[in-house]
Amino acid sequence: MSETTSITPTRPYMVRAIYQWIEDNALTPYLMVDATAENVQVPTEHVQDGRIVLYIASRATGNMSMENDYIHFSARFGGVSQDIWVPLTAVMGIYAKENSQGMFFDPKEYENYQPEEESQASPSASPKATAPKPKRENRAGLKVLK
Repeated sequence: MSETTSITPTRPYMVRAIYQWIEDNALTPYLMVDATAENVQVPTEHVQDGRIVLYIASRATGNMSMENDYIHFSARFGGVSQDIWVPLTAVMGIYAKENSQGMFFDPKEYENYQPEEESQASPSASPKATAPKPKRENRAGLKVLK
């Protein structure tokens, strides 16, 4: 190859795969996030040492959307529903609470990555912040046929 191409990071794909494995095995999925990273929107009162661990089970979150550039969902903290935005660049790891199996990521993975589009989603700049629409539903569902 004469031209350098920017290969997409594996992190979003691995996060989705491990999340699905954890859910399929009825384990408790935890997401460790660098709360100091740009565009992270999490409850700051739960941040410790610049990190936050989020409980992201499907039964505990609403409108979960895991895209290639961010994770967005709503969750309750102290009885108050909050929108959570986590750029994939801020995801440090995903693992099961019960056995700590999962994956932690190389913090330098995104250093040389240049996305094709400059329209990376963020809580302040994205129209999805007001009405997130998941592109893909990860769980099987039933449809009533008439």
